[in-house]
Amino acid sequence: MRDKFLMAYRSIRERRTRSILTVLGIAVGIAAIVALMSVGYGMEEAITSELTVYADVIAVFPGKITGPRYVELGGFTDRDVRDVQRIGGIKSIATMTYDAAEVEYRNKRVPIFIIGGDTKELGSFYLEPVGLKEGRWLRENDYKACVIGYRVANEFFSEKVHVNDKLVINGKKFIVVGIFEKGSMLYANDVDPHIFLTLRATKEVLQTHEIKHILVRVYNIEEAEAIAGEIKERINANHGLDDFATAMTMGSVIDQIGTVFTIIRGVLVGIAAIALVVASTGIMNTMLMSVMERTHEIGVMKAIGAKDSDILSLFLLESSMVSLVGGAVGCGFGVIVAEVISFCASTALGIEMTAVVKPAVLFGGIAVAMVVGVLSGLYPARNASMMSPVEAVRYE
Repeated sequence: MRDKFLMAYRSIRERRTRSILTVLGIAVGIAAIVALMSVGYGMEEAITSELTVYADVIAVFPGKITGPRYVELGGFTDRDVRDVQRIGGIKSIATMTYDAAEVEYRNKRVPIFIIGGDTKELGSFYLEPVGLKEGRWLRENDYKACVIGYRVANEFFSEKVHVNDKLVINGKKFIVVGIFEKGSMLYANDVDPHIFLTLRATKEVLQTHEIKHILVRVYNIEEAEAIAGEIKERINANHGLDDFATAMTMGSVIDQIGTVFTIIRGVLVGIAAIALVVASTGIMNTMLMSVMERTHEIGVMKAIGAKDSDILSLFLLESSMVSLVGGAVGCGFGVIVAEVISFCASTALGIEMTAVVKPAVLFGGIAVAMVVGVLSGLYPARNASMMSPVEAVRYE
């Protein structure tokens, strides 16, 4: 076996340029897999860590989720809220309502989504993670005040909106008392394009008494799923429908995110595998050329007693060595690329994210490289082992 290693190493060294190119081909494919997997794990961990802060929260909506769509079925009533309050294990309840309204600023009118609710609860969900760029947050007695998202202040109108400017919302005047910072990836769609009012002001502006969203905090996180089921049953009974309400815990949301990221990683790995297919073709081409160039040498080895299995194992060992080096180099490149992508994504998305390089991914990358190398070298190695010694020796 030692002699086979030395002969394989000698062959690789003698064809240095070709071997380096083959190693690079394998390295690119493995680097792509390692980098994409590591970035995917890092993004999943970053989002999950953000959501675990709200592990004691149950979000209740008047509608159902069918696939990627949410179908709203109406609104909650005061009776629904009272029934939810009677459920044991609930720490606090906050009600919210929302809808689109016509907003005017300096003679330009734009439809904007208005969100209203308990100012303390709204602050815990939006103010704390995003923060204000200017001004202050809403108080319960701020009947004619509003806080606006980053895009509302900077993009929706011909001129930028500042603190103390006046907006006309569905014909009623409001003073801007605060402007949000630009939301991160998790909060951009929930904060940046919206205007926040107190619950009383929102109901007045939208001319509705319907409640569109209930936020429930529980004492014991382990009881969240059971309480969510009871909330759904009570509200559904009030409205005479089996699926009127949807009650989601953050645990179920995190599980769904994990499922989505598993699918995304699978797709990304599938795309990266294309590079490995190209690399495997390169290995096969290299080994076939090596067999042709060493036909006379193969004949001599067989003439002095080398078996077919010896020739087969020699060429498989050579392709395996090339693949092993390519896999190791690819893993190193993959880690570096993952760190670079994570840094760029963190800067662009405004969320702290680091690449999560799991040992299983690195070992898997090297294993995949070895499998690709062996399978790609099998056909050339078999051709070499089946050569006739006489014809091989006579080959020029």
